[in-house]
Amino acid sequence: MGVLEGKVAFITGAARGQGRAHAIRLAQEGADIIAVDIAAQIDSVAYPMATPEDLAETVRQVEELDRRIHAVQADVRDRAALQAAFDGGVASLGGCDIVLGNAGIAPLSMHPTEQEWFDVIDVNLTGVYHTVEVAKAALIDRGGGAIVLTSSTAGLAGIGGATPGGLGYTAAKHGVVGLMRSYANQLAQHSIRVNTIHPTGVDTPMVVNDVMQEFLQSDPQLSNAMANALPVPMLDAVDISNAVLFLVSDAGRYVTGVTLPVDAGFLNKR
Repeated sequence: MGVLEGKVAFITGAARGQGRAHAIRLAQEGADIIAVDIAAQIDSVAYPMATPEDLAETVRQVEELDRRIHAVQADVRDRAALQAAFDGGVASLGGCDIVLGNAGIAPLSMHPTEQEWFDVIDVNLTGVYHTVEVAKAALIDRGGGAIVLTSSTAGLAGIGGATPGGLGYTAAKHGVVGLMRSYANQLAQHSIRVNTIHPTGVDTPMVVNDVMQEFLQSDPQLSNAMANALPVPMLDAVDISNAVLFLVSDAGRYVTGVTLPVDAGFLNKR
């Protein structure tokens, strides 16, 4: 029996990267999964985003663990579509206990546009708000649950660069902390815990691509600012998933309202 046996987890940005890692790790512990991803390109994002094939691979890997998964292409910016995807998952799997607001973009490139600001705020902040809003009633009906919102070291420090996308990313990730703290207070009476997780650089397609590497290498100060204290350049996605697992399991049953860095000492070094 896994520590999440009988639980259902709603995960946005589940097609690849941290979202897929979370789906697999929670499924390994017995959870069924409602997986949502846009699985399409956003024009202001220069690196290749997830595809329907990526989402299908998440489905394959979860089903390989003998867990159920309800996967839907939906954009977290579109609240009605997200609600429909969530409701379909609840109808299929029988409820929801865990919410991971993980979908995010990092529109950083050598050719910035003003649209980057609007898109990153819409996805990384408004999308997280939509994620909690469409799901919170189901958690209340369940008698409690756990929500983890993906922020960043950029949600606790002024990093990210001076482009519209970089400033928007940092602003959005700070905003996610404010959402978390407000929801943690509002939902505590329903035995729902809400926390944020703050990764340093993670070895995922959002970070490991030619566009992002060119951007980071263009500014030595920015590259140096991204260095961790522990001698590791990046974390594996499962390192973040293991921390998420703690926060959503009974091991973290009285942990709420916290900003948890999983950052190889990055923030402390500053």
